[in-house]
Amino acid sequence: MLNRIIQFFPLWALLLSAIAFASPEIFAQFKFAIIPLLSVIMLSMGLTLTLADFSRVGKSLKAVLLGVSLQFIVMPLVAMLLIYTLQLSATLSIGMILVGCVAGGTASNVMCFLAKGDVALSISMTAISTLLGVILTPLLISFYVGQLVEIPILAMMLNLIKIVLAPVLLGLVLNMRFKNTIKTVQPILPLISMLAIIFIIAVIVALNKSQIMALGPFILVAVILHNGIGLLAGYWVTRWCGFHERVCRTIAFEVGMQNSGLAVALAMKFFAPYSAALAGTLFSIWHNISGSILASYWSRRPTSDETTETQVQSEQLQN
Repeated sequence: MLNRIIQFFPLWALLLSAIAFASPEIFAQFKFAIIPLLSVIMLSMGLTLTLADFSRVGKSLKAVLLGVSLQFIVMPLVAMLLIYTLQLSATLSIGMILVGCVAGGTASNVMCFLAKGDVALSISMTAISTLLGVILTPLLISFYVGQLVEIPILAMMLNLIKIVLAPVLLGLVLNMRFKNTIKTVQPILPLISMLAIIFIIAVIVALNKSQIMALGPFILVAVILHNGIGLLAGYWVTRWCGFHERVCRTIAFEVGMQNSGLAVALAMKFFAPYSAALAGTLFSIWHNISGSILASYWSRRPTSDETTETQVQSEQLQN
């Protein structure tokens, strides 16, 4: 039941966004809740992690290094390319850069599972990119946006430690210390994260109703292309490097699906006006739609392991 509810994440996000757009006064008052809700999402992620998730990095070091490199190199560069190609405004450009510079989103783990990818690798990569992002995200934002606005790098790092690192580590410690108890609540953690994300989206929509009405189609095109290029780059670069199909699918989701909720929180905390958060809001909705479509497609296509296993079984039956 919970999985079916979560699978319709894009629908719930669109529905609540429509309500927020029609009656912004309901959600606009909850602007203060954006950062605490993001911390709840990060805590939920931490509660699903164990030290084994990090130890697995050593066994798949090349794949992790490739995925993280694509994450923090390709996505910011693609954002810049789209900004200049589509001639986006300064405020929307900041939003696009924020999306490009944050770590991978936790939704990628769910999509990876549905697409028959390497779930253990996906979880490890999300955890590693999240931790690295505490340092890399402010530095990348400063590099790409520094010419537009002054970036308080240290303040941003300190906020990321408070919003991201502390909740993730707390969740990890709690999961290690109270493993059996935490195991009973783990099945509902994806639902909690989903509810937190769609509420954040609704608040952003409510705060930006007038800006949304004035938006042209270019920002939506930019978000779709940003996500699509990330998915394609993650898959094909990994494939060209000779990795297994399951790894290719995993890195595609890790690169193409960003922690857009964090991008929204950073936009609200450090940049004005609130419309800087619009790119993250749109990305949050769209990457779950595209991710669901791609995961559904891949779920019907066997990996090479499954193909080989089927061929072996067929040969055994014939013999």
